[in-house]
Amino acid sequence: MKIKILLILIIFAVILLPPILLRDKGAAPVIPPPGVQRLVIITPHSDSIKTETGNAFRKYYKEKYGEDIVLDFRAPGGTSDIIRFIADRYKIEFREVCEKNGIPWTPEVAAGFADPATDKNPNVDPNVKKARELFLNSDVGIGIDLMYGGGVFDLSRQAKRGFAVDAQIDPSYISADKMPSHFGGETIYDPAGRFYGLCLSTFGICVNTDRIAEMDNKKNPVRWADLGDPRFFNKLAIADPSKSGSANKCFEVVVQQCMAEAEKTKGKTWQDGWSDGLNLIKRIVANAAIITDSAGKVTRDVASGNAAAGMAIDTYGLTEQEWNVRQFGSPHFLYITPKGGTAVSPDPVQMLRGAPNKKAARAFIEFMLSEGQKTLCFKAGTPGGPKEYALRRPPVLKELYKPEYKKFRSDPEYNPYDSGADFVYRPERTGKYYDLLRNLIRVLMLDCQEELQEAWAAIIKAGGPDKVPEAMKEFNALPFTYAEAGAAAKGLNAKNARDVVRMKREWRDEMRRHYKNAARLAAEGR
Repeated sequence: MKIKILLILIIFAVILLPPILLRDKGAAPVIPPPGVQRLVIITPHSDSIKTETGNAFRKYYKEKYGEDIVLDFRAPGGTSDIIRFIADRYKIEFREVCEKNGIPWTPEVAAGFADPATDKNPNVDPNVKKARELFLNSDVGIGIDLMYGGGVFDLSRQAKRGFAVDAQIDPSYISADKMPSHFGGETIYDPAGRFYGLCLSTFGICVNTDRIAEMDNKKNPVRWADLGDPRFFNKLAIADPSKSGSANKCFEVVVQQCMAEAEKTKGKTWQDGWSDGLNLIKRIVANAAIITDSAGKVTRDVASGNAAAGMAIDTYGLTEQEWNVRQFGSPHFLYITPKGGTAVSPDPVQMLRGAPNKKAARAFIEFMLSEGQKTLCFKAGTPGGPKEYALRRPPVLKELYKPEYKKFRSDPEYNPYDSGADFVYRPERTGKYYDLLRNLIRVLMLDCQEELQEAWAAIIKAGGPDKVPEAMKEFNALPFTYAEAGAAAKGLNAKNARDVVRMKREWRDEMRRHYKNAARLAAEGR
C-alpha cells in the first residue's frame, strides 16, 4: 500500500514540478519591502534587456527622487500573447465597473467597449456607447503600469482601443531636435502621448557559417528571396507570427519589399507584390525545419547549428554574433542585413490605463527617452552604458550618433538616420492588413505545413519551379487577391466567431487541395 502511494506521489511530482520549475521568472509578482516603490512592466523582451534597463532605471530613480524602486517584469509570452492577456484583463476588470454604473454586461457591450469603431458609429447600441464613454473616462486598471516593447502596430492599436493613455511626459524629451515624429514611413511616437518609440529596429537574416559550408552552394543568403531557395529545404528556423509580433513585422517587411520590386517591374503593379510576397513566405515556411513561438529563439537555433539560417531582429542577431566571436574566437554565426528588403521599425513603450504607479511609469518613459538611451546602444562597461550585456539597440535620440559617442556605441558605424531603409515603408499598403497577414501565414501555411512541405519537396525533386509550371501554379494559388484583402480582413473581425472559424477553415481546406494538386502535378513532371 505504501509503495503504491509512493508511486502515485512520484508520478504527480514528475507531472507537476517541471511547469513550476520552468515557469518564467517574471511570472510571480514582486512584493517590495515596506517603503519601496514598485513598477509593473509587461514585456516580450529578453532577460538581458530587462536586466540592464531595470538596473539603470533603479539607479536613476533613486538619484532623482531619493526613493528605492523594484521593477516587476511580467512575461506571459510573445507580443501576441501579451496583447490577448491585456485585452482579457481589461474585459474582466471593466465588467464590474459597468455593472456598478447600471450598464448591463451583454455580449455587445463586451465586444464594443474597447472597439474604436464604436466612437464613429451613430447606430451603435446605446449601452455600448455608454460603456465606451465610461471606459475612456475611467481609470480602470489591470495592475500593470507599462507595456514595454512589441512594435508600433500593436501598441498603436492598444492606444486606439483605450488600453493605453497619455503618459503626459515633458514635451522637451521628444522635441524635433532630439528625434523625428516619423521616420522611414513609421511613426516614432504618438502625438497623443500613448506610445513612444525608444529604438529603431531592423530585420535581417542570420546564418550558421558551418552549416552553409556543408552545402553545395556555399554562398550566404543576402536577400529575403534567398531563404525561399530550394537549397534551404528543411534548413531554416522561423518564428510563428501569430505568437510573435516582431516575426509578423518581419514578414510584413518581406511583402513590402516584394511590392516595391513589383512597382519597378514592367507590366506589374505594386499590388502584384502582395501575391509575390505571400508566395515567397510560403517557400520560406516550406523550407523551415524549426518554427518557434519567439523571435529570440531563432538566433539560438541557428547559432547552435539546428538550422542553417533564419529571420531575426537586429538586436538578437548582432548580440548572438558578438557572443559567438567571444566564445569561439571567430564567427560561426553572422547577422546579414538583406539587400533591398529591410525597413526601420520603432520599438515602443506605453503607459496602460489605470497604471498603479503613474509617477514611476512616467519616469521610466522619460528615462528611456534620455539617459536610458545609452543603456540601449553603448558597449558594456562604458559611461552610462549597460553593465554586463551590450543590447545593441539603435537609439531614437539623434545626439548619440554624434562623433563623440562613436567610441562608446556597440555598432559605431551604423546610423539608421543616415542609412535609412532600402525602401520606404508604406503603411497604407499593408498596415491595415497586419492582422490579416499573421492569420494568413498561420492558416495558409503553418496549419498546412505538412502538405505545403510535401508539395515543395515534390517540386524540388522534379527539378525545381521552372521544370513543373503547372505544379507551381497550384503551389502559388491564394484564396484572394490584394483587391479582395479588405473584405477578407473585415471577415476576420466579424462579430460571430463561428463565421470567422468557418472562413479560416475554408481557406485552410482550399490551400490543402492546392498543395496536394501541386505535389501530384510535380510527380507527373507537369
